[in-house]
Amino acid sequence: MNNTINWNFDNSYSRLSNVFKEHIEPTAVKNPELVLMNEDLAEELNLDFSKIDKSELAALFTGNILPEGSNTIAQAYAGHQFGHFTMLGDGRAVLIGEHLNKNNKRYDVQFKGSGKTAFSRNGDGRAALGPMLREYIISEAMYKLNIPSTRGLAVAKTGEEIMRETQLQGAILTRVASSHIRVGTFQYVAARNKKNDLEILLNYVIKRHYLDLINSKNKALDLLNLLIDRQIDLVVNWMRVGFIHGVMNTDNMTISGETIDYGPCAFMDTYDPKTVFSSIDAMGRYAYCNQPAITKWNLSRFAECLIPLIDKNENKAVESATELIDTFGEKYEKKWLNMMRKKLGLKGEDKKDKFLIVDLLTWMHQKKVDYTNTFCHLMNLKDYDDDLYNDNDFQNWKKNWQERVKSNNNSPENYIKLMRSFNPLVIPRNHKIEKSLEAANKNNLEPFNKLLEILKKPYVQQENILDYLKMDRSSKEYKTFCGT
Repeated sequence: MNNTINWNFDNSYSRLSNVFKEHIEPTAVKNPELVLMNEDLAEELNLDFSKIDKSELAALFTGNILPEGSNTIAQAYAGHQFGHFTMLGDGRAVLIGEHLNKNNKRYDVQFKGSGKTAFSRNGDGRAALGPMLREYIISEAMYKLNIPSTRGLAVAKTGEEIMRETQLQGAILTRVASSHIRVGTFQYVAARNKKNDLEILLNYVIKRHYLDLINSKNKALDLLNLLIDRQIDLVVNWMRVGFIHGVMNTDNMTISGETIDYGPCAFMDTYDPKTVFSSIDAMGRYAYCNQPAITKWNLSRFAECLIPLIDKNENKAVESATELIDTFGEKYEKKWLNMMRKKLGLKGEDKKDKFLIVDLLTWMHQKKVDYTNTFCHLMNLKDYDDDLYNDNDFQNWKKNWQERVKSNNNSPENYIKLMRSFNPLVIPRNHKIEKSLEAANKNNLEPFNKLLEILKKPYVQQENILDYLKMDRSSKEYKTFCGT
């Protein structure tokens, strides 16, 4: 393929030994058709698709033709899935290669839904249009909410039907990440008991993501420490916007600290800490309120992999790793409190802040109030008013909050400005996502594209979007599915 697109591949991961991956090409598809492309992301990657016709683009984004310099592989990894350890790997994804933009920033470019690999087990390696569009729109919404995330570059239909509960349109998502290396990648290598391979992976990750640690005296321990901070920052961000990942297996926790894998994910509307949307999470393991504890649990599994590299003396290594993991609770509490202070426009710290925050959340839970809209109401945005806010308990709480918010010479314009940067005015409402996917499955992309445009400016007051701000009280219990 001629390189008017400006592909600039340097495939460092595929140069690692075959322990880490399998060389494989995407399975050709019958009738490729481009559904949508992310112009903003293409620009960030310095890719120019303007001279390529639609049929060639469709062939490119389904793997029927591969870009010059690509080197397609499926990555090996393991994972604790709902607590149970399994050897996994890219069962329906192929990494095309690592593209460098003009600033030498490195991006993994990956196809999801591109056919069978050595890791497919009994799967067909394919994906359906609905779940690929869901990942595209929610990852884009997350990015615009200022939350580290993988992103979709394109979605293309394959022209083939795939069999799930019913027949569905096949599709491929082109996904971009700073890398697809996961806690599960380390678990896969650690399970083989080859210390040398583990060291290769550790050094690779540091060179690729954490150059500051290149001269560290104990790279494994310092990486663990850094990743604890990264993952706490990420989950605090999820809690900030009411995002529920739904499938926080160790193979879905990246070493870069980006949100990955938007399967049965959703955004909470009615505030309930035990909210679960995933149809496969019967025990509520990955409920909204459990996300911090599961993050810690996943980091503990990561720490176990690093034991041989932390110290020759296993007991010492376990002690050092445990000491770091035990910092999680206090670090998380501090970062979560600071985040909630910002959501409420509070300046400085006050011992009573925690009670103020917990009182609000308790009231929201008892009264089944919308999480996002309560903060919008506190920012005096009239579109978000609800009779529930006339409640006496809330009005009393509000007086205490107003008193606290004025302390430390905090002017209304200052605290509102702070609140506006931490509280989205619009989130991907579950019923809106579902309706847009339903229409897209019938080849009508208009609702999807409109929703996508609105979600690109979550902190901005936009006109005529009242319909996108409210939860749907008429719907039954909402469930999401993996789409695998």
